[in-house]
Amino acid sequence: MKSLIVVHPYFDRTWPYAADRFQQQLQKDGEAVIIRLEPHSTQQLDDVVDNPESIVRLILLQVPASLACIERFTALEEAVIIPGGYEFTPAAELVEALQRRHVRIYSHPSEGFWGQSVSEFALALTLCGLRRIPQTHHEMITSHQPWVYEPPGGIGKPGERGEQFGDDPRFTNGTVQGKRIRIVGAGNIASRYASFVHMLGADVASWDPYATEPSFHRAGARKEWHLDRLVQDAEIFVPMVPLTEKTRGIVTAEHIRALPTGTLVILATRADICDMPELRRRVLADELSLAADVFDIEPLPLDDPLLGRGNVVHTPHNAGRTKEANYLFADKLIEQFLPR
Repeated sequence: MKSLIVVHPYFDRTWPYAADRFQQQLQKDGEAVIIRLEPHSTQQLDDVVDNPESIVRLILLQVPASLACIERFTALEEAVIIPGGYEFTPAAELVEALQRRHVRIYSHPSEGFWGQSVSEFALALTLCGLRRIPQTHHEMITSHQPWVYEPPGGIGKPGERGEQFGDDPRFTNGTVQGKRIRIVGAGNIASRYASFVHMLGADVASWDPYATEPSFHRAGARKEWHLDRLVQDAEIFVPMVPLTEKTRGIVTAEHIRALPTGTLVILATRADICDMPELRRRVLADELSLAADVFDIEPLPLDDPLLGRGNVVHTPHNAGRTKEANYLFADKLIEQFLPR
């Protein structure tokens, strides 16, 4: 049995480890050949394959293919066709032509391949937001002030700075344990994140009108039926749903105004699920703290007022990109192939 992977550098630009992972996994069942097109190539599938009649499994990664070309793959039994880096559904006529020949076509049932990467990153943002880890890291480069724990005048006072206490008491700080963490979403990313913070001892509640009951209790989260109520007692607020037409702005300005002063907000999926002008207003007014990997403007302008603030942790939208996410992109498709 012979498998063929044909990949365009445009795909590698988005998923630089996935194509080789396809080959590695398919080689467990026999010969697996990978063909990489030249940068900026406009070649189609039939321009690069010499013996299409020998191919049983075909994986096309951002390489165009015509119906006539596909017809030449007479032994084809299984296929994956990825039209773009973020476009996972092949053209309908191509799918119909293959289905008429009883060729199995596999696609991603969800975007779970980056669920673990994003949820772990969100946990890291949470810890960084609570403990000001990036801020103190940066401050130590130019000053010894972060090492100075004495309160003004050296006199200890209740609620003032003290030995090895570097948190900002104006905002939610300290440990995850015991914190009221309120999550919008209970999907691939949000349910993982909920399980992490539940394991660390947080009081977790989630709102998601589309999720089934197991999504909540398996993650250790209490199901909240009303978003209006979810925001009222949050110490850490985590909007964590994909951005769609239904979810755009689902966390409204009213919801953000209802967050208690001092709440830490975590953004790790998409910023525009929130009313960003109101969130910005409250963060810049030092009413909320923010730990974010995604923003309403990307890249953030270098003069953006969110940058460099003591109550903001910021990273450049890279939560979902790990080698493991690349591997899972391939594995979640390969595991659908028939056992050989």
